[in-house]
Amino acid sequence: MWLAGIRELDLTQHCLKTFAESDRHHVDTKLRRQTLRLPTTNPPVAWYLCALPIPWDWSRNAHLAFEYAPGETWEGDALVRGLGVRLTNAHPISGWGEHSIPHNAPRRTSRLYRTCRNWQFAWWLRSHRDIPDAPPFAAKDIGEEGPEQLAFA
Repeated sequence: MWLAGIRELDLTQHCLKTFAESDRHHVDTKLRRQTLRLPTTNPPVAWYLCALPIPWDWSRNAHLAFEYAPGETWEGDALVRGLGVRLTNAHPISGWGEHSIPHNAPRRTSRLYRTCRNWQFAWWLRSHRDIPDAPPFAAKDIGEEGPEQLAFA
């Protein structure tokens, strides 16, 4: 289970990497109930909660996209029954899914990307919110043959 505050997109990736360098908040997967206080100053464009069941079953993955909304409260399940969420000063973002991916999007024909709910939501964000692309990987000081030295600790 993880919670990411989305500020940038990387649509060349799927799963959590779709959200590039995102704000990450610790979710204790051992606790049955918990309260997370998210920052209200400089909030990300949206938040995304993802929880994978054990044993893993794709159809039971829980997903909830939401955004800061002062004064609003929402309570319900995170896309699947069983993971109840209560949002205060936020509301869920709905209406996204596989239909959010443009028909001409690169990687749309790849099952890994097309069925990834994070990637689906990222495309929704691309068309409905002002969210930048993550800067490309900066390959500084790397020649054509690759890095001169690799060190592993």
